[in-house]
Formats: sequence, C-alpha cells, structure tokens
Amino acid sequence: MDSCENQSPEPDAPEDGYFGASVAASYDSPTSAMFTPEAVEPAADLLARLAAGGPALEFGIGTGRIALPLARRGVPVHGIDLSRAMVKKLREKPGGDALGVTIGDFAATEVEGRGKFSLAYLVFNTIMNLTTQDEQVACFRNAADHLAPGGVFVIEVGVPELRLLPPGQDAVPFQVTPGRWAFDHYDVATQAMSSNYVEVVGGRGSYRSIPFRYVWPAELDLMARLAGMRLRDRWAGWSGEPFTSESGSHVSVWEK
Repeated sequence: MDSCENQSPEPDAPEDGYFGASVAASYDSPTSAMFTPEAVEPAADLLARLAAGGPALEFGIGTGRIALPLARRGVPVHGIDLSRAMVKKLREKPGGDALGVTIGDFAATEVEGRGKFSLAYLVFNTIMNLTTQDEQVACFRNAADHLAPGGVFVIEVGVPELRLLPPGQDAVPFQVTPGRWAFDHYDVATQAMSSNYVEVVGGRGSYRSIPFRYVWPAELDLMARLAGMRLRDRWAGWSGEPFTSESGSHVSVWEK
C-alpha cells in the first residue's frame, strides 16, 4: 500500500458506511492474520473448486483479499460492495482493474449475469454487517437469485461467543496491547453486537465502533431453506476441518 507521511488522510464519505477511506487506508495490514498465505490460500483453493469453472460473485468484495487470488486461479469474479473507498484500494492492486464491481448493498443489489453464477460467497463475518434478520434473509434470497441451479452459496462466519459471557457481563475483549484495546459488546435479547476499538497513537486517542448482528449456524440454515437452498457441507475452516461444538467459526456451503 502506497502512503505518504505528510499526506492528510482522505475524509470518509457517508455513503461508504463504516468502511470509509480511513478504514480502507489501513485495512490491508501486513500484520493482520487474515492476510497471511495460511489464511488466504486455503480459502481461494476451496472456492475455486466449488466454482467448478463457472463465474463467482463475492458479496462484500472490499479490497479484493479473496477475489484477487481466486481470479488468479482462473475463476471469473464479480463483486458487490457498498464502500467506494474499499473498491478504490482494490483497483490499485495488480489485477484489480480486471474485476467487475457493482457499488451497492449486497443484500439487494442485482448484477449482470443474474441466475448464471456457479458460486456466491461471503467471507470473514461479512454476513454480520447486515444488522437485522430481515436483511440477512434478503441476502440469502439475493444469493439464490444470482445462482444457477446447482450453484452454491458459501459463508465464513464466527460462532457467537456467548459462552464467554458470565452472568451480568456483556462485553468480551479480543485484543489488548499497549496502544490498542478492542472488545465485542453483546445484546443477547436482540442478537445485536458491536466491535469496538480504542487506539492511542502519538499520545492521541481514537474510538471506533462497528455494529453487527450475530447469527447461529442453524439460523443460517433456515434462511437458506427460505431461499430455496439446502445445506451441503459445513466445516470449521477452509481446509475442511470437522465442525464441532468447540469450533469458533464455520465455513458453510448451501446448494440451490
């Protein structure tokens, strides 16, 4: 990522939602585990096999963390994303200009080729960016509408960590360093949650909060059934590890 020490950060545009220019500028952090080959390559390999030579549609394509390596495997990829700032970062990467991207809400946006995709997918908890059950149900219907018969919809998402909440507690820390503190806040009555970040750089503090709606595997299966899809596979990760009651996340595949 190119940067200039004296350059002022680009202001966030309201239409980019919670993933504006300030987030996009540092999203592709080389220190983040999600960008390591160990995280990216198994995901791209599995998605390429599931695409089976057909086109793929990524909901929340972002900066192309998965779309670009998937395209390098010969899969035609189109993406939907609300954030122009994130897509701008995608365009700056090698091969980024070759990917088709539609700006919009992936729960409702239609793209060219509707009904012909062999694969639609959502990775890294992005389904939870839809903060109501109605929006999540609409996302499944939108995925099914874009898939050809026999096509698959893949979601990677964490299992809600409610087992970490003792009675009377509603927050779970997930990062504590000298300059950064991060925690998830849960409302178990509504399934609303938020990820919250407090950071101190050069003696100046900042706070950022992103809302989500956590969702259970069985609830996702019901959403899929409402959209005319059935569960085909569920693993604990991209390498096909068995999903158990102790798994912290899952990769699920529903077939139209």
